[in-house]
Amino acid sequence: MRLHLFLLLALCPASCTARTLIYSLRGSWRIRNQNGSLQLLGTVPGCVHSALFQGGLIQDPYYRFNDLEYRWISLDNWTYSKEFKIPFDSSKRQKVNLIFDGVDTVTKIIFNNVTIGKTDNMFNEYKFDITRVVRDVNTLELRFQSAVLYAAQRSQAHPGYQVPPMCPPSVQNGECHVNFIRKEQCSFSWDWGPSFPTQGIWRDVRVENSAKEWNLEIQSSFDVVSSKPVGGQVIVTIPKLHTQQTRDIYLQPGERIVDLLVKISKNTSVETWWPHGHGNQTGYNMTIRFELEGGLTIEKSARVYFRTVELVEEPIEGSPGLSFYFKINGLPMFLKGSNWIPVDSFQDRVTSDTLRLLLQSVVDANMNTLRVWGGGVYEQDEFYELCDELGIMIWQDFMFACALYPTDQGFLDSVRAEVAYQVRRLKFHPSIIIWSGNNENEAALMMNWYSIKPSDLKTYMNDYVTLYVKNMREVIFSGDKSRPYIISSPTNGAKTIAEGWISDNPYSKHFGDVHFYDYSSDCWDWKIFPKARFVSEYGYQSWPSFSTLEKVSSKEDWSYSSKFSHHRQHHMNGNSEMLLQATYHFSLPKNTDPVRKFKDTIYLTQVVQAQCVKTETEFYLRSRSEIVNGEGHTMGALYWQLNDIWQAPSWASLEYGGKWKMLHYFARRFFAPLLAVGFESQSALNIYGVSDLHSNCKVRLTVRVHSWSSLQPVCSLVTSQLVIKAGKAVPLYKEPVSKLTNRCGNCTRKSCVVSFFLSTDSELFSPTNYHFLSSLNEAVGLLEAHITANISQKGDMFIFDLKTSAVAPFVWLDVGSIPGRFSDNGFLMTEKTRTVLFHPWKPTSKSELEQSFHVTSLRDIY
Repeated sequence: MRLHLFLLLALCPASCTARTLIYSLRGSWRIRNQNGSLQLLGTVPGCVHSALFQGGLIQDPYYRFNDLEYRWISLDNWTYSKEFKIPFDSSKRQKVNLIFDGVDTVTKIIFNNVTIGKTDNMFNEYKFDITRVVRDVNTLELRFQSAVLYAAQRSQAHPGYQVPPMCPPSVQNGECHVNFIRKEQCSFSWDWGPSFPTQGIWRDVRVENSAKEWNLEIQSSFDVVSSKPVGGQVIVTIPKLHTQQTRDIYLQPGERIVDLLVKISKNTSVETWWPHGHGNQTGYNMTIRFELEGGLTIEKSARVYFRTVELVEEPIEGSPGLSFYFKINGLPMFLKGSNWIPVDSFQDRVTSDTLRLLLQSVVDANMNTLRVWGGGVYEQDEFYELCDELGIMIWQDFMFACALYPTDQGFLDSVRAEVAYQVRRLKFHPSIIIWSGNNENEAALMMNWYSIKPSDLKTYMNDYVTLYVKNMREVIFSGDKSRPYIISSPTNGAKTIAEGWISDNPYSKHFGDVHFYDYSSDCWDWKIFPKARFVSEYGYQSWPSFSTLEKVSSKEDWSYSSKFSHHRQHHMNGNSEMLLQATYHFSLPKNTDPVRKFKDTIYLTQVVQAQCVKTETEFYLRSRSEIVNGEGHTMGALYWQLNDIWQAPSWASLEYGGKWKMLHYFARRFFAPLLAVGFESQSALNIYGVSDLHSNCKVRLTVRVHSWSSLQPVCSLVTSQLVIKAGKAVPLYKEPVSKLTNRCGNCTRKSCVVSFFLSTDSELFSPTNYHFLSSLNEAVGLLEAHITANISQKGDMFIFDLKTSAVAPFVWLDVGSIPGRFSDNGFLMTEKTRTVLFHPWKPTSKSELEQSFHVTSLRDIY
């Protein structure tokens, strides 16, 4: 058993400083291109693209084909400059630092006509001592080099051998050699996003001016600037825990590590931080007070959390290999959620409101985990603070994805600094439960994605171990021994380590985590999915809603076969793969109006995506407690992907801007804490009960059979009381389909559909689930449903009272561009009336909703 324990206490998530003056250089800067033909004002934090757009010099970069039209921006070399006066007397200060929290990416920095340093890593913090060159009035220039040209130069200069991949697939319209620059990897393009290799100062920049006595920063280190040692006491107080401890300290000049160990009495009742759906996100206010020689007193307040995390890899009875699951506060936990990518190609557009909206949508869909994917960025502090607050567990990748990387000393030194900084910055968050070295690079190497000659393989394997083990692993564990670190995702975990850090088959279903994609097989066939220990990526594409696309397109683009539709699809054959999945069980839209047909096709792709991911996720959910043919014990399902970076077809369940796709509404149901899951095996209908509850649950299962042609159920069955054990999936019901249809009058597979749900004595209901007995394009008696809605308002919420004339599958309620979400959507309507709530995200009115409202069900598109 491999056990990793994490107890988070008495750690301060913000810096503590003594008599430190800070002057931010946020705001207006001058920007010019290399030959001076373009000069404009821009905002920091920000980038050149945003400045050009805000200055009216370019259109919205996301409009139509502008990712191609504006390629020249990324190929030019731009300069940011600012003149400023420091609002304090720097001559009386002992140390003045210029600090950049994020520079994107390759620059030479000139301060008062003196070159003070360079940057080449978007993910690092850069600190420069400007004590000797600072004046009352100062000039600062950052001379950027094109990231595209820099990466090409670094690739050409790499000694001896190529480091693949050279370029992305042509369908992505991207740039080459992104693996040679420490920058957001997807900014050179990805199969769900555009190529916008930005330049700019993307996070805060400031001048810090420290007092002569000393400067103390509490995280894991401090910096004392003084001519002699400083002694005193530190008093740590957590009032609600009746804890106060005092320790003598003696601070030597220079940078040091401070470890403040606070012991909590065994008799003290401590409430732990729990993931969403499992308990409260309890934290405690803590003060740290320093009383030092000379009468100097500093006090800092912080929030402290307590929780443990264990990654359990141990033998499983009846199965080869090892388990791979997490215990939080000693409780085995099924991780259910999705994968997070950058919210925007231009990070300055990512507001607090946007983060709050997206992360609230995570918990509103009953998720407890996000994987921060390794081809984007380490997110801003507010993202992790919100995850702490909302109870979202974070699987944190380091920013390496789908590529091999160089290991020359300069690159390794840059990565070491990056990793040390990010671990130091992020380790205080209880939401982060694991570090992961990269995305899919072990698989890329061992599955030979880049056609490496067998004679050269050893070189690349050595480079891999050098980067992620000898370099990064050492830095991670020196900064944070409290969390598990896996080398890659997917990985075989303990087996990968035993095999020398690289497994022969990183996709083994008996170890670690797997990624799985299959776009050609029928997604309704659950037997195609891997019965693995943990599935950290899987998914299917769909198009975003018409109201989202309309903002970045023109009328000539509104066709599935238009130039625009092909251009926005960055996954090879993606548009045809969506239609292929649709044809397995649905008829394609037939409307003669091309715009209506486009809208209907969009709707159908969302239906297919939602149904495919539902089928796959429910397979993983019901596999948590069983071993079949040596496989199973699945303890995690993180579908690809949560959010979109622009308005385009992708695997996302949230569109650019946050609008919920049908998949996200499905996720709200299939990730419910109590769920009935149905599937067929050997022509028998099986129903499992799946529970994320902490105690055993007594339930009754109701199974109903409906005719497509009638709103009255054909027959109904209610079981006697059954028990679902805490955190388990258990079989509740099994009946041959032929017996079921015979028992229910004139039902056939094509004429009827089955629904089912769980209820308890305490009236807790699971979502109503369903099972199709045949493909929907074979359904007999399925009528065109006339669905109306009466809209009323109650407080900030709107009530939609729906009425239908017939059974309607995949009922989709849409209010266009009015931001908000429904309590349910994309559902099977088997009763004449149904009430759905609408939660607006901005003020709206009943009349606006009535004007924008449109409802679609499956028969409407034929």
